[in-house]
This record gives sequence, structure tokens and C-alpha cells, in this order.
Amino acid sequence: MTLTLSYFGKTTVPVEVEGLTPDWAADKTPAEIERFEIFEGNRRMPLGEMFRVAGDPSDLNLVFEGNLSGVHWLGSHMGAGTVRIVGNAGRHVGSQMKGGTITVEGDAGGWVGAEMKRGRIHVHGNAGHLVGAAYRGATRGMTGGTILVNGNVGNETGLTMRRGLIAVGGNCGDLAGFNMIAGSLLVFGECGIRPGAGMRRGTIGLLGPRPPELLPSFRYAATWRPQILSVMLRFLRDAQFAFNPDLLRNAVDVYRGDLVALGLGEVFFPASQAI
Repeated sequence: MTLTLSYFGKTTVPVEVEGLTPDWAADKTPAEIERFEIFEGNRRMPLGEMFRVAGDPSDLNLVFEGNLSGVHWLGSHMGAGTVRIVGNAGRHVGSQMKGGTITVEGDAGGWVGAEMKRGRIHVHGNAGHLVGAAYRGATRGMTGGTILVNGNVGNETGLTMRRGLIAVGGNCGDLAGFNMIAGSLLVFGECGIRPGAGMRRGTIGLLGPRPPELLPSFRYAATWRPQILSVMLRFLRDAQFAFNPDLLRNAVDVYRGDLVALGLGEVFFPASQAI
């Protein structure tokens, strides 16, 4: 039976479970898992004081249940297995993960997949600021993997990302792809101001019905059907990620920039003319 951790804590301060992953728990007994050290604010305590532990962890499947919106670092640092979060989750879901799959069946806080290296995160609701981003002072955000958010996200999505794919089904805040080194960010709703500011390489697709203005340091390059966009859209379709299927057939306007940086990035808009 899958390992299930049911949260029953009653507290108004953040709870942190950093490092509690399927690969860590795989060879542990329920009693050992209950002794895993977590934090309530700055107070250390065993996991068993806030979670009921049931099931067998050996299959690398872990389910979190309960009101988890104040519980942070769920699935962070995981290297293998699956984490399913039933309902909402706090900040830092899948932060610095190295493999495996995380599914959030509600909303998630900020820093989803921050500095992740591999794996997949799928948030079925909304996510906060700094999805796939670098932590403050770090030089690189996510360096691989996939983050899918069905709903909306906040500001600085993909900050300094180096590799990987982020797809946003809803709206995105300001500074999407800020200082992007490489990688791909696709937004299917509306987007805030200054997307791609400082980007060096990489791809940003602003594919909603009302794309924002680009900074003047971007230049129009062409109108065509880039193969890389078709590949990413087919990947998302196979992952059952919803978007307008017309995008698979239509051309896009391609802009190059940011010319104040290296200037080798590309930004896609729905084409303003047919080809």
C-alpha cells in the first residue's frame, strides 16, 4: 500500500518538511518515518506530532493529505519516485529536485521547482511567484526538468533558468523569463510587463490572445512555424496539458533579443499575418 502522510497539525506558523522524499523513506519503517525531524517555525519536532503515517514506502510512492497550504518544501530534493499532494501546498514544492514526479491537485505557493535539475512537476491549480527560478544570490534557476501549471502564476517565472520547460496554462505575472540563460517558457494566457528582460538565449512563447508589448531591445525576425515549438506543443498534448489546438497549425511571429544582453533569445507571438 502506498505511503500516506495525513496532516493534522493545528498551527499558524509555517511547517517545513524539507528532505522528506520517497527515495529517503523507501527503506524506512513507519516508526522511523514518524521520527523524521520537521520544523514548526523554528521549533524542531518529529513528523509524527503533525502527520499520521500509514502504508508501505517501498514502492517509492508518497501521498500527502490534509490542509497543506502552510506546509512547505514538499518533495524538495527528491531524486526518484512520485509525490501526490491532495489539495493545496505551500512554498518550495519540488525545490532542487533531481528526479521523479510531483502532482499537486490544487494550488501551490511560490518557488515551485526552484533550481530543479530533473523530473516533472504538475500543478493542477495556480502557483505563486518565482516558478522554476533561482534563489536570491544564485546564478542559475532550473537546469532541467518540466514544470506544468494549469492555472495562473506570479512574477519572475523562469528567473535565470538554464534548461528545462515551464508551461503556464493561465496568466503569468511580470518579468517572465527575466535574465533567462536558456530553456523554454510557454504562457497560454495573458502575461505581465517586461517578458524576456535580460534574456541571453532560450525560448519564450507568449501564446495567449492578448500578448504584452516587448521591450524595445527586441527585434522582429520572421513569421513561420518553428519546429521546436511544434515539438513542445506535441509534448504538452501528450502530457494532457490543455491549450488551443490551433497553435499546432498556426505560424508565429518570432522576435530576437534581449539585445542589451547576449541577444540570442527568441520570443514567439501568435502570427499577425497568415503564411
